[in-house]
Amino acid sequence: MSNRIELPYTRFLDPEGRLVGELPAWADDFNLLTDLYRRMVLTRLFDQKAVALQRTGRIGTYAPTLGQEAIGVAIGSLLRDEDVLVPYYRDTAVQLMRGVGMEEILLYWGGDERGSDYQAPRAKEDFPICVPIATQSLHACGVATAIKIRGQHRAVVTTCGDGATSKGDFLEALNVAGAWQLPVVFVVNNNQWAISVPRRIQSGAPTLAQKAVGAGFHGEQLDGNDVLAVYDRVRWALDRARQGKGPALLECISYRLGDHTTADDATRYRNADEVKAAWLEEPIKRLQAFLAANRVWDEGREQALVADCQRQVQAAVDRFEAAGIQPVESVLDHVYARWPAALGEQREMLLERVSRREEPSPGATRHPLPPAVEGNRMCSSSSGGDHE
Repeated sequence: MSNRIELPYTRFLDPEGRLVGELPAWADDFNLLTDLYRRMVLTRLFDQKAVALQRTGRIGTYAPTLGQEAIGVAIGSLLRDEDVLVPYYRDTAVQLMRGVGMEEILLYWGGDERGSDYQAPRAKEDFPICVPIATQSLHACGVATAIKIRGQHRAVVTTCGDGATSKGDFLEALNVAGAWQLPVVFVVNNNQWAISVPRRIQSGAPTLAQKAVGAGFHGEQLDGNDVLAVYDRVRWALDRARQGKGPALLECISYRLGDHTTADDATRYRNADEVKAAWLEEPIKRLQAFLAANRVWDEGREQALVADCQRQVQAAVDRFEAAGIQPVESVLDHVYARWPAALGEQREMLLERVSRREEPSPGATRHPLPPAVEGNRMCSSSSGGDHE
């Protein structure tokens, strides 16, 4: 008995940037296509800088997006202000498209809580980066449930890698999304490697998209290196979700050209010939070739774009480094909506310990004790406080 299920597969551009089928009507807009290209280049140059910052000890572990820029840029360009993004840790491109500052992303990977306090109005209801594998899938279903109960015409997009599709959280999320017909779009970045585990031995399913079939909703595959294909199918899925027609799962076939994170060394488990072959299909050169063939891109525009992107990235790095170091006690600031008294006591213990070990950082100011803690201290010294 075969477990193969025939699913749609979408590709418009081959690896050389040549058309392999009729373009959808929206793709006649070369202003849109060049904007997508610009955003992909900006993402890659920022990504390179972030890796360099990690290598020089200026931020912590970072998850590169090298070779996967088309997926995030397409998603970000299609999300409306009222939609909600529930991302995973390789979503730099889509977050930049949502207005999250590059300096905020660097703050996050530098271990600073301010990196998740997005200032862009579009991103205010977006969730922060999720590092635990697949837990964000269930969070997205929670948001989508609220949207459905309120009768709103909004959509939720949640992303994950191929490895996450083997987790119970992901499968449970698919089940509830299908059972309740939630307005959520699952975008799987199948970059072929879950850290050191290849896709071929990670799941017995011929495709990851067919996991949606068992949950009772639509799943399909597309070329994740073709930004036109990603844009077209995400557009379709988001419109459908906003109209109350239920969830969809889009499996974007891509390739992780870099390490899993800066804490990884992919040369220990990947064949160099495989990576070399994958470089021939990467998304930026593919779209660049298509634009050049249509005489809307040339070397002069490319050089100007790279110079402009480098300026933007360096300005963001300067803002990041000017942000300064937060006081040690700020690690506790966002743990609870209302502080329990016990945590206030622990905070004081932390401050005492820090004061014994080092002098305060120049310019650092101590955060005042949150009012909820003061209130708990005055009214419940024996209750132990609320643990919410």
